[in-house]
Amino acid sequence: MNLRDLHYFVVLAEVMHFGEAAKRCHISQPTLSMQIKKLEDELGLLLFERNNKQVMLTEGGRAILGRVQRILTQVAEMKDVARQASDPFSGELHLGVIPTLAPYLLPHVMPAIQSAFPKLRVWLVEEKTHRLIEKLTSGQLDAALMATPVNEDFASQVLFDEPFYFASTNRTENKQKTEMQLSDLVNQQVMLLEEGHCLREQAIAVCKLAKAEGRADFTATSLETLRFMVETGMGVTLLPALAVYENKRGLQLRSFAKPAPTRTIALHWRPGTAKRDCLQAIAKIITSTANQLLKKDTVNLS
Repeated sequence: MNLRDLHYFVVLAEVMHFGEAAKRCHISQPTLSMQIKKLEDELGLLLFERNNKQVMLTEGGRAILGRVQRILTQVAEMKDVARQASDPFSGELHLGVIPTLAPYLLPHVMPAIQSAFPKLRVWLVEEKTHRLIEKLTSGQLDAALMATPVNEDFASQVLFDEPFYFASTNRTENKQKTEMQLSDLVNQQVMLLEEGHCLREQAIAVCKLAKAEGRADFTATSLETLRFMVETGMGVTLLPALAVYENKRGLQLRSFAKPAPTRTIALHWRPGTAKRDCLQAIAKIITSTANQLLKKDTVNLS
C-alpha cells in the first residue's frame, strides 16, 4: 500500500468515473483500474461497485474514505512543515474563493501576491460555500475566502466589510435619488441568486429587515446574470460593491444610508496549518487591495 494508491482512491471516490479520475491523476484508465484493484486486494475489501453504467462506493469504501483523506492531509501538512521551515513563502497554496467574490477581487490581488511571493504557486478553486467548506475540511484546500459566518471550527481572519448597492435602471428607479434607506425597499420585488449562494441568504436577510420580498419567478445562477437582467429593466437587485467596481455598464446604483447593509469577507483555514504565517501575510495584501477598491470614489454610481 502506498500514498499514490490512496490518492487514486480519493480522486475516484470524488468523481465516481474511472475515465475522469484517470485524467485527474494523469494516468491511463487501465492503470487506475489496476491500482484500485491492488489496493482492494491489500485491504481485503471491495471499495467500489462497478458496472457499465456507474461507479459507487461500497459501505466499506465509505467507511475508510474519511480516514484516507485525513492520512493524505497529514502527509501534505508534514511536507508543508518541512518546506515552511526553510521558506514559509514557497511551494504550493490551494486557495478557494466564493463565486460572488472571485472574478471581482482576484484580478486585483493575485498580481500583488505573486509579486510579493514569487516562489509561491497559488492554485485557485472557485466554488460555492458548502463545497469550499468540504474541501477545506478534507485538506483539498489550504484556505478559503468566504463570507462570514462560517459555522465550522476553522481559524479565520476578517479581511474587509463589503457594502451592498441597490441596482436598477432608469426604467425602474428615480435617477435623482442617490442614497437609499432600507425603508425604500418596502414592497420591492428583488431579484436573487439561486439556492446555494451565501449571497442569496445575505440579500434575503436585508429584504426581511426592509420588509421587501425576493422574486419567486426568477433566480439567477450568477451575479452577471443579475446585472444583465437589471440592465434590461426586468427588475432590481442588491449587488456587493466589488461587483460594481467602476460600473462600466451604466447601472443606476444607490448606496444605503448608515448603518448600511454589508457582508464581511474573511480568510478561513484549518487550525494548526503550517502555512499560517503565509496565509496571514496574504490576508494583509487582500485587505489592503480590497480597501483601496472600496474607497467611495472608485464606485461610479451612474
